[in-house]
Amino acid sequence: MKNLFILLMAFCLQIICHNTQAQSNPKYWQYAPNPVLGWNSWDIFGTTVTEQQAKEQADAMVQHLLPSGYKYFTVDIQWYEPNSKGHSYKKGAKLTMDEYGRLTPGLKKFPSAAGGKGFKPLADYVHSKGLKFGIHIMRGIPKQAVEQNTPVLGTNVKAQDIAITKSICHWNPDMYGVDATKPEGQAYYQSIIQMYADWGVDFIKVDDISRPYNEIQQAEIEAIRKAIDKTGREIVLSLSPGATPVKMGSHVMNHANQWRITDDFWDKWDHLYAMFERLDVWTPYRGEGHFPDADMLPIGYVSFGRTTSFTPNEQYTLMSLWTIGRSPLIFGGDMTRLDDFTKELLTNPEMLKVNQQSTNNRQFSRENNLIVWVADIPGSKDKYVAFFNAQGKESSDAIVSEISIDLTQLGFKKRVKVRDLWQHKDLGKFKGSFSRKIKRHGAGLYRIIH
Repeated sequence: MKNLFILLMAFCLQIICHNTQAQSNPKYWQYAPNPVLGWNSWDIFGTTVTEQQAKEQADAMVQHLLPSGYKYFTVDIQWYEPNSKGHSYKKGAKLTMDEYGRLTPGLKKFPSAAGGKGFKPLADYVHSKGLKFGIHIMRGIPKQAVEQNTPVLGTNVKAQDIAITKSICHWNPDMYGVDATKPEGQAYYQSIIQMYADWGVDFIKVDDISRPYNEIQQAEIEAIRKAIDKTGREIVLSLSPGATPVKMGSHVMNHANQWRITDDFWDKWDHLYAMFERLDVWTPYRGEGHFPDADMLPIGYVSFGRTTSFTPNEQYTLMSLWTIGRSPLIFGGDMTRLDDFTKELLTNPEMLKVNQQSTNNRQFSRENNLIVWVADIPGSKDKYVAFFNAQGKESSDAIVSEISIDLTQLGFKKRVKVRDLWQHKDLGKFKGSFSRKIKRHGAGLYRIIH
C-alpha cells in the first residue's frame, strides 16, 4: 500500500509539473519564437490601402526584404470602409458587413473579395509569394451591427445582447465593446476569428485593446486567445495600441505574441527618446514567443510619399534600439521606393542576428543620456553592446560624446576583439574597457568577441 501511495504521489507530481510547464510555455509562443519581421500598410497608406497597392507592396517585399527574413505582410485599419481618407476616421461611415455583423473587405478597395470570398484571394496571392498574411482589426462589434441588431452566428442572441455600448474607442467611431464573459460574446469572437482563419490569415493586430486594459478588454483578450486556439491555425496575435500597462505584463505575455508599449510611433525625436525608458521597463516580460512591441519603423518614404523626418543618426538609433531591445521589426515605408540606405538598415545581416538570436537583452547603464545596452549570445561567451547618444533635442554630426563600457563587468578579463556591426568592420583588440565617440542622436552596435 505504501509503495502504491508513493507511486500515486509521483504520478500526481508529474501531472502538476507538466501542467505548470504547459501554462508557462504555451504552444502559441512557438508561432513566432523570435520577433516578427514584416511590413504594415499604416505608415505609408493610412486608412486607404487598396488591393492593387497591397499586391505592388507584396511584390516589392519579395524582392527586397523576404531574402532577409521579413515575412509578415499586414493590411492595416479600415479595409471595411470603402471611402476612408488619410489617417483619419469618419463617424457614421457605412461599413461593409455580412449578415452576422462581421466586417468584410470593401469591394471598392478589394474587388477580389466579391461573392463572400473576403480576404482569401489576396491572402492566397501573398502566400504564393512566400509571405504570411496579416490584418488589422478593432476590438468589439460594429456599432452598425448593433444598430441593425444582427444575429450572432452560432447562438440564439443578437448583437445588442452582447454589446457593451459604454465601452468605446475614443479615436475610432466604428465599434462597441463585447461582453466576452458571456458565452455568446465568446461565440461572436469565435465567428470572426474562424472567418479570418478560413481566409488564410496568419497575423492579427487587434487595436483599442491594450489601453486602458480594464476588465472588459482583459476578457476580450482572453476570448480572442481562446478563439485563435480553437481554429487550430497558427495565427500570431499582436495587441495595440500602447502604452500597455507594465503591471499587466504577466497577463499580456500569456495571451499575445507581441503588444504595443507606445501609442502610434512616428518619425519624431521625442517619440524615439521616450522609447529608451519604455523598452527598459518592459525587460522582465521579453522572451521567446512574447515581445514588447515598440511599433513600426517609419523610415524611407512614409505618410503618402514624404521622406522620413529622422536624420541618418536617428535612424541608426532607431534600428539599434529596436534591435537590441528585441522589438518586432515591422517596416512602415513604401517598399516600391526602397532606397539603398533604408534597405541596408533593414537587411543588415549582423544587425538581424542581434534582433533574432540574442538573449538577456537589457539596459546596462544610463548617465547624462549616454546609454548602453547589452545582450548575450546563446552558446557563446561573446556579447552584443549598443551605445546611444541621446543628448540634446537636435541631431548633430559635429557634436560627439565618448561612451565607454567596463569589459570586466561583462566577464571579459583578457583582451577581446570588437566588431562594428553597422560598418561590418573589425575595430581591433581591447582590454579593460571599450569606448567610442558617438554623434548626437547617433548609435553604435557592436559584438564583443571572447
